Amino acid sequence: MNKQKLITLSGQDSQMIIELGDYAEILHWGQPVSGSLSGFRKALFRPVPYGRLDNDVSMTLSPELGRGVFSSPGIEGHRNGQDWAPVFVIEKVEHEEGKVTTISVDARAGLRLTSELVMDAHDVVKVRHTLGNLKEGIYQVNRLANTVPVPARANEIMAYYGRWVHEFQTVRQPLLQGGYQQENRRGRTSHEHYPALVVGTSHFTEMQGDVWGFHFAWSGNHRMRVDVKADGRRLVQAEVIYLPGEVALEKGESLTTPWLYASYSGAGLNGMSHHFHSHVREAVLPSDFAKKPRPIHLNTWEGIYFDHDPEYIMAMATQSAEMGVERFIIDDGWFRGRNGDKAGLGDWFLDESKYPNGLALIVDHVNALGMEFGLWFEPEMINKDSDLYRAHPDWLLAVAGYDQPTGRNQFVIDLQNDDAFNFLFERLDHFLSSYNIAYIKWDMNREIVQPGHEGKAAGQKQTECYYALVDKVRAAHPNVEIESCAAGGGRIDFEILKRTHRFWTSDNNDALERQRIQRGMSYFFPPEVMGSHIGASHCHSTRRRHSIEFRGLTALFGHMGIELDPVKETKEEKNGFEHYIKLHKALRPLLHSGKTWRVQTDDDAHQVHAVIAKDQSEAVVMIAQLAMPTNALSGHLRIPGLDPDAIYHVEVLDKPSNFNDIVNCQPFWTNEGCELSGEWCEKIGLTMPILDAETALLIRLKLLH
Repeated sequence: MNKQKLITLSGQDSQMIIELGDYAEILHWGQPVSGSLSGFRKALFRPVPYGRLDNDVSMTLSPELGRGVFSSPGIEGHRNGQDWAPVFVIEKVEHEEGKVTTISVDARAGLRLTSELVMDAHDVVKVRHTLGNLKEGIYQVNRLANTVPVPARANEIMAYYGRWVHEFQTVRQPLLQGGYQQENRRGRTSHEHYPALVVGTSHFTEMQGDVWGFHFAWSGNHRMRVDVKADGRRLVQAEVIYLPGEVALEKGESLTTPWLYASYSGAGLNGMSHHFHSHVREAVLPSDFAKKPRPIHLNTWEGIYFDHDPEYIMAMATQSAEMGVERFIIDDGWFRGRNGDKAGLGDWFLDESKYPNGLALIVDHVNALGMEFGLWFEPEMINKDSDLYRAHPDWLLAVAGYDQPTGRNQFVIDLQNDDAFNFLFERLDHFLSSYNIAYIKWDMNREIVQPGHEGKAAGQKQTECYYALVDKVRAAHPNVEIESCAAGGGRIDFEILKRTHRFWTSDNNDALERQRIQRGMSYFFPPEVMGSHIGASHCHSTRRRHSIEFRGLTALFGHMGIELDPVKETKEEKNGFEHYIKLHKALRPLLHSGKTWRVQTDDDAHQVHAVIAKDQSEAVVMIAQLAMPTNALSGHLRIPGLDPDAIYHVEVLDKPSNFNDIVNCQPFWTNEGCELSGEWCEKIGLTMPILDAETALLIRLKLLH
């Protein structure tokens, strides 16, 4: 195929122009344009400077060293030392609304590359490649990356870092020369390097600037990089990290990358998030997700840990129901030999010494109270102090002859072992078939070291087998919802979200820390998939203490729950839990369907989060005071996203108990309310109140006319 052709993929707010000839090249990805594209094409031809190759070299969808692209190639591999620099030529193009697929071949190397590029109505782009081996001889794949170019004006990057109980932290740096790279080799998405990043124009903000956001939908080892070429062109790459010898293609076999999701916005980070949130709601979440409101949880972990007494648990359930809880979950400690974190994993049989009358009594009690019942599992893990390990030490995911370090005193089961896989499914199926279990909290508390199957590296296959196990459970029990929890936020991405209904965002229930954690997660995920719990006043992770108001309002803006023992709590605390449960239920339809806005503030000591209804009829806004105000006064609250011509009634829905006691007076509107136009709210706003550090205020705006 030699004749060049221009095609476009368009969303509501963006456009991608692709040129097809011997290869595919993205010429433009940004704001939409109209007119004769073929006539405009002349404007984009590049000059060729001295001191380089004599002809222009395009940045294809899979950069090729064989064409003289000296940046990171899209494919690295070989066939016994041969066929290591393939040059693909398009043989076939399939173009339909919103999607283009190119099929390219290098006959000499015996390889086929199929590239898929999709843009939906929400301006989210998906790209992936499939590499096929066409001739005799094993083709060893070292790398197969998704590559997308971004314009030269994208000269700043926002990336993620973190750790356990401190996930989804963001960091900025200039993108001028060289580039940026992050790698994760921990066997799961990881707390440290969540697979996403944003590049944009200098000093892009929540409301302004051109930004391009990227999310790699893969739950295992990965690499993300942004390269600035010597000529100034930029590219973003995302790929699975294949361990040595892990991917070897026989003739007729192929390898497909995970999807790389991306979106452009000319309206800053909020615009980008609106694209991703809409896409997740419509195209990623399981189709049954929208059937009912997200139930409010009570999870027993921080309430009782491993101390399980059925009578006491039923008392917890009774008091949970009285507060308005809708789903009651028994966490770790219910199965045989599980009295701490050093034994029992793998022995998925009810501990009859703890539950002499069985589990059905508790399930029936929970259901009779009008709540769903949920149960914690960690199927992929095993303790060496377990009957399962003593019977099947060969089921360990390991390399023979090496002693692996433990993680939370546990090891990983080789899901590629059919007997192990089938055993785990049988155990899950047994409980889901025997009891009215509506929900699984599926945990993974250990990073993977030396993922070996029959002596060979198998990190990618372990992740794929995990998907297969979840898929098999979902197929057998389609009405059971699943939470992805990996010591909190260690396995969060779009690919596992296709199979699950909720993420446990972090093991940290400290409301101050959660403000930052939940904000970081909000860039790519809507609030209804973000597990957010009210913890005890004394946080188990940080030992801080926070008021019920601050804890309640922080947990409000997600999939809300409670993580404590209600039996031991004071009447005042329980009244607080009940208050915020009722408030969440009243606001839940709005919170879980509206547009999320991260509102810019005049003082970095504040963090403001808003959700505005799709029809702009109402909104809720939380002002969180993270630290002491920088100045005696704190400027104005400007709320975007409302109908500029409409009039709204503004009122305070919730405030700290000492709100009117810490100043001579608060702004008039905080006690009396007021009526403002949407235009006023966005351009002028409301005078900010004075708040103590680590407190929050909740505002509602209702359309009047």
